[in-house]
Amino acid sequence: MAEHRSLQFTLDRSSPVPLYYQLAQQLEAAIERGGLAPGSLLGNEIELAARLGLSRPTVRQAIQSLVDKGLLVRRRGVGTQVVHSQVRRPLELSSLYDDLEAAGQQPATRLLELAAVPAPAAVAAALGVSEGADVVRLERLRLAHGEPVAHLCNHLPVGLLDLDGDVLAGTGLYRLMRTAGITLHSARQTIGARAATADEAGRLAEPEGAPLLTMERTTFDDRGRAVEFGSHLYRASRYSFDFQLLARP
Repeated sequence: MAEHRSLQFTLDRSSPVPLYYQLAQQLEAAIERGGLAPGSLLGNEIELAARLGLSRPTVRQAIQSLVDKGLLVRRRGVGTQVVHSQVRRPLELSSLYDDLEAAGQQPATRLLELAAVPAPAAVAAALGVSEGADVVRLERLRLAHGEPVAHLCNHLPVGLLDLDGDVLAGTGLYRLMRTAGITLHSARQTIGARAATADEAGRLAEPEGAPLLTMERTTFDDRGRAVEFGSHLYRASRYSFDFQLLARP
């Protein structure tokens, strides 16, 4: 049964905004708020066009724009199906796992590495240790609704807290830190973008050369200690950062 029948769409035909774009925006909003859940069927383009009084090409263009964004997929013999909503993460000192959980994205973690390693220069500078000194390297693949969203590589000072692979699979790093009595106070963060290498593309289920968001973050506790240096990669097709900008007085 078509899931769109219970949804209400308001289209302004006097607006300069194209009708296909208005429809696409409202479909995307329905996906984000859960009105169209992952796995649900959007239904027949002809039926949706008739219901809204739109031409079939207009509806097809709206749907295709969401297919291109990775929110919908056309499956032969099934129809147009909701895949997932894009993760929109506020820029604040929070764990990706907690943000996904709060958004109903069913987070999961695949542990790739947990080991003591010599600190590379950038890690040593961030954590305030000597280059080559031992640090804990934690590498994970973070999933939402069973699909990879981000590749996370974190370095921590040795002895900061005990990390267990089984526990890490079901919770976020920051939650473990807080449980261990570490008070997270502030962070220094840099965001960028680049094309995926072949290895990164394979890991994140993207084509080689696909755009990835990058984030580097050094986190400090309430004593001013650097407690974590993270270098993360996010699928731009599944993930975005939200900023709130204030005008200067």
